[in-house]
Parts: sequence; structure tokens; C-alpha cells
Amino acid sequence: MAPATGNAALGNWTTRAYHRDWLLNQANGLFDFFQHNSVNPKGGFYDLDDQGRPLDAEGQVRGIHIAARAVHCFSIGALLGRPGAADVADHGMNYIWNHHRDRKNGGYFWSLNNDGPVDSNKQGYGHAFVLLAASSAKTIGHPLADGMLNDITEILNTKFWEAKHGAIAEEFTADWQPLDGGAYRGQNSNMHLTEALMAAFEATGDRQYLTKAESIADLVIRRAAGSVDWRVAEHFDAEWKLDKTYYHPNEMFRPAGTTPGHWLEWARLILQLWALGGKRIEWMPDAAKALFAQSMALGWDNDKGGFFYTLDWDDKPAKRNKLWWPACEGAAAAHFLNEHLPSDFHEESYRKIWNVIERAFIDHKNGGWHEELTEDLVPSHSLFPGKGDIYHALQACLIPLFPATGSLTKGIAEANGKL
Repeated sequence: MAPATGNAALGNWTTRAYHRDWLLNQANGLFDFFQHNSVNPKGGFYDLDDQGRPLDAEGQVRGIHIAARAVHCFSIGALLGRPGAADVADHGMNYIWNHHRDRKNGGYFWSLNNDGPVDSNKQGYGHAFVLLAASSAKTIGHPLADGMLNDITEILNTKFWEAKHGAIAEEFTADWQPLDGGAYRGQNSNMHLTEALMAAFEATGDRQYLTKAESIADLVIRRAAGSVDWRVAEHFDAEWKLDKTYYHPNEMFRPAGTTPGHWLEWARLILQLWALGGKRIEWMPDAAKALFAQSMALGWDNDKGGFFYTLDWDDKPAKRNKLWWPACEGAAAAHFLNEHLPSDFHEESYRKIWNVIERAFIDHKNGGWHEELTEDLVPSHSLFPGKGDIYHALQACLIPLFPATGSLTKGIAEANGKL
């Protein structure tokens, strides 16, 4: 690490014109890679290989979160003034509304292929991203946005929301029977719903969305994470009792132990929620600061760089591979913290994270970002087969360019696209 005086001399990168131009160039590179490669003419979006080719051009299984994230990101592109971005958002909106939506039972199927539903279950995680997509699409005036917002809000309120806990249940069958007896509750789906609820509040002005986001944050962060020294617990039973022994074979969405990337993501979301709520909830800034500090102390690999994917409950690295999305969330969280709670630590962490992203995650040869690296920062594919979507990386590039007071869509719209 450079001497402290050298670090101080570097100043705040997000105020430097060169760094801001560099971030915008990286965002444009991501738009180029996904806009011209990922759109599936049969509906939805392809997962891409390292070179930007479809992994399965004929039989691609399309998860709803991929389509919804594309809508969100290309709505951002349209707000920025990127040609063709609104067409991609429109492609995604039509696929969600006309194919993922269950016209018989209500709600949205988790995954489809060319023949219809592959996994017809109703996942809280997927429905959270439908709310984000509809909210973002509303900011660009998409004709389906209001209908989708009304529909997904009703589904979340009547099928998923559990008032006694102030959060959502996890998953149901196509006809709304609880999966596995309804025994599982997860923070991941609720975290992404918090992001979406804030976006819906900003898009509509309806305070019910903000109230629900604050309720989830109180449960998952103030009470649950606060009880385990600001490590975000992932897995709970139906009464929201922490389950430290939980195991699920899907290590992409439900890995065992704890996931430092989510501590980072919550650090940013908590500060955003604090700002949107008028900075009236006093515990939030200190919680965000503690979440970030713990992620850097326990999750960051001081020898090789990058965040370990998971830790066990003794704070030791469990899955030692390095994924792109925790690095993205770390960069965004460090920026938010440095805007609201400026410190040398937050600024130095921001630079440290971006240095690893530039060196190891950005694919300078083929475009896009490597989604998975080994512990030694070598590209690998044990969890992620290629380059699945634009969402995390794009937000990491653009969040530092706009005020740290709300969602990107809000910031871009209020700035009239000016950086």
C-alpha cells in the first residue's frame, strides 16, 4: 500500500474529471457489450460466454431477474440519452408482461425457455426485480410500466408481505402454495426488494413503498445483523430466527455462512434509505459504517485483493473465489459512505476496490467483466458460466457520477442526464 501521504495526495477520485470520464467509458463499454449481444430475438435475453456469444442460442433458460435487470439498466441508458437503450428496455418489458406473468394465478414465473415455464415457482427475489423494472420503466414513460407497477404491488402486498414480521416470505408454487412448507425466510430477496421499494417510492411518490423498505431494513439490519456484530445473516426460519446451519445446493443464490458482498450492498442501501427518509432514522448511518468496516476487515483478501465469496460463522473464508458483484457493491458503498460520512478509510477503500476491478475483473480483451475469479484472481467458471448480465457492474460505474441521495434513475432524471 502507498504511504499515507501519497494516499492523501490522491484526493477524492469521484471529484476528479479523469476518473469520472474513466467510469463513464467503462459504463459505455458494458452497454456496448450487452446491448449488441444479449437480446434474444425470441424473447428475453441470452447469457453470454466470455466472447459475448450466446451460451445456448436455442435452448436458453431465461430467469426473470435477468430480464428485469436489463429493463432497469437500459432505462438508465435511455435517461442518459443512449441511442437504442429504450428499445432494449421495451424488449424486456414485453417479455416480462407477456411471458413471465402468470395470467391464470397471478405473479411471475421464475424461468422460461422458448416453450414456456421451466420453473413456474413464484420467488420473492424475482418479484423484487419486477418491481424494480416497472419502477425504472416508469421513469422513461414506458406504456406497460403503470400496469406492471400496479400488478406487482398487489402481488407483493397480498401474497408475499408478512405484516407480523415486516418483510416478505420467500417462495411459492405456481398456484401459491408455500414451498417446503413455507419454512424458509431469506434476507437476499428482502434486500433486493428494499432497493426496488425505494425506486418505486421515487417513481410514484407513494410512501407505502418507503415504509416497507424501512421495515425490512429494521428487521434484517438493525435487529438481525446488529445482533451478530454487523455481519448480515442470510438464512432464517419462518419466524425469522437465524439458522447458522442452513445449507442449500444452490450456491449462487443461497450459499452457506455469510456473504460479505451483501454487507457492502446493505451499507449503500441503508444510506440511500436514510437519505430518502429525510435522515430521521438515527441508527442507519452508524450501521452502514459498521457493515462496510466489517466487510473490509473480514471479507477483503489483503494478500491478493478482492472479496472472498463467503465466510463461515468463525469469520474464516469458506468459498474463497472472488466474484465481480461484491467488488461492484464495495465500490458503490465506499462512494456512498464517503459522500455521507467522509473519511480517509472510505476513500482509500474505494481506490483499493477499483484497482482490483481494473486489474482483474474488467475483460480488456473481449469486453464486459469476468463474473468469477479464483482466489488468485484468475478467470474461472465454477458458479457463473459466462457473463450473465450488466446490472452490478453498470451501477458500480454510474453511482459515483450522481448524487448519493437516491436511485440512479432519480439522480439521472433530476440532473437531466448531466454528469
